[in-house]
Amino acid sequence: MSTLRLILGDQLNPQHSWFAQADAAVIYVMMEVRQETDYVRHHAQKIIAIFAAMRDFARQLREAGHRVEYLAIDDPANRQSLPANLDALIECHAASAFEYQAPDEWRLDRQLADYTAKLAIPAQMVDSEHFYSQRDEAARLFAGRRQWLMEHFYRQMRMRHGVLMAGPGKPLGGRWNFDHDNRKSWPGLPRAPADWRGQHDHAALWHSIHQAGVISFGEPAAGQFRWPLNRQEARQQLAHFIDQALPNFGDFQDAMATGNGRLFHSLISFALNIKMLNPREVVAAVVSAQQAGHVPLAAAEGYIRQILGWREYVHGVYWASMPGYDAHNHFDHRLPLPAWFWNGQTRMRCLAHAIGQSLEHAYAHHIQRLMVIGNFALLAGLNPAAVHRWYLGVYIDAFEWVELPNTLGMSQFADGGRLATKPYVSTAAYIDRMSDYCRGCHYDRKARVGERACPFNALYWDFFARNGERLAANPRLGMVYRQLAGMEPAALDALQHRAGEVRAGIEIL
Repeated sequence: MSTLRLILGDQLNPQHSWFAQADAAVIYVMMEVRQETDYVRHHAQKIIAIFAAMRDFARQLREAGHRVEYLAIDDPANRQSLPANLDALIECHAASAFEYQAPDEWRLDRQLADYTAKLAIPAQMVDSEHFYSQRDEAARLFAGRRQWLMEHFYRQMRMRHGVLMAGPGKPLGGRWNFDHDNRKSWPGLPRAPADWRGQHDHAALWHSIHQAGVISFGEPAAGQFRWPLNRQEARQQLAHFIDQALPNFGDFQDAMATGNGRLFHSLISFALNIKMLNPREVVAAVVSAQQAGHVPLAAAEGYIRQILGWREYVHGVYWASMPGYDAHNHFDHRLPLPAWFWNGQTRMRCLAHAIGQSLEHAYAHHIQRLMVIGNFALLAGLNPAAVHRWYLGVYIDAFEWVELPNTLGMSQFADGGRLATKPYVSTAAYIDRMSDYCRGCHYDRKARVGERACPFNALYWDFFARNGERLAANPRLGMVYRQLAGMEPAALDALQHRAGEVRAGIEIL
């Protein structure tokens, strides 16, 4: 009599209660399957990183005395889907029970629920023991409200878990949010720390992935792979971030620079999202550094807001909105992604850098994703479902529960404002203020019309002019619409004509 326990590729948490002690009657199942590599087109480094971490996790389990059944991507016995492989393994081991941890993605949750409903043996889903909040917690908190404000959720989480609090209901420093202090451009000083991450050579793994017929894109980074293999490496990266980068993270978290794609960001989101790290230990480490005087309160609060606030919030939004959230298209945008989303070859320097970095490293920080790539996608009218699939595939930390609300809700406003209070768009002025991207660009950041005018400028005004019925009543956009109302008709016509030219020639920008 044996129990089969499934471990998904984003459930690599050695501290889960499952692993407290070895049991010869329990067989842990892990599998690399085309079902998971192929549902969207993924970046090569994302596939490599997950498979490499899975293999190392299986090694750790075996060394701890656990029984592990591991199906590699090129194993002849691999049927390349969860249900087919599970059927074969249950039969092979004459399993008397099946267990799995709660998946974070709706498609897998539904697939496994449907699968277990038909099983002839008992089946059970257990908690992943990762998040601060339950799937339905945000829905219960915001019951009856049209708009779900992250700030309200964040404050509730701070109070409930006693994080950065001076007393009951009193935030440390007298403010809940130091976001206004965290919007500085980076002048080159203080110096951004060097990349402290170790390197791995996954050439053999990449060869097996390629030979198995998996289609991917982006650079595989053979020989110079810097994403963590296991919890030990992830904890080292967290410690280095807190010591070397977090003190300046607050000031420059929105800054962008061509010479440094990460600046003071932590690069631990991949480790967090596959559960090598627990959000509680990350928050505790940041609080400890702040209490020791190593990290300013504004920097600590800004980082904790991303973990305890935004990350938990989008997790709740996702589960309250699925299925069907990925079909939202508030502005009815239909343009396909231009070819340069797959090669970075555009004369718009900001997009060439942000997309090029994404393709090279499977990484871009949140402002590059939101205010460069996402900004353009929304203003130009790219299909939000296609934008979602691109983000889900290209970024190493992108799993649907966290990526979909960020892309469709925050970036593309495709849900009509359930998640974001306004569309996050800008002209070239914002990008120029927060980066060095505009220097040396083919396009003139100050010009609104003409062949060399930065496309962001005309697209911005055209976007708001076209969507007045949907957006003019938004109190956060009052100034935009007052400026539009004061424009000469001929000037607005010229802007909209230029915007039309940009969309028509989007492939050759």
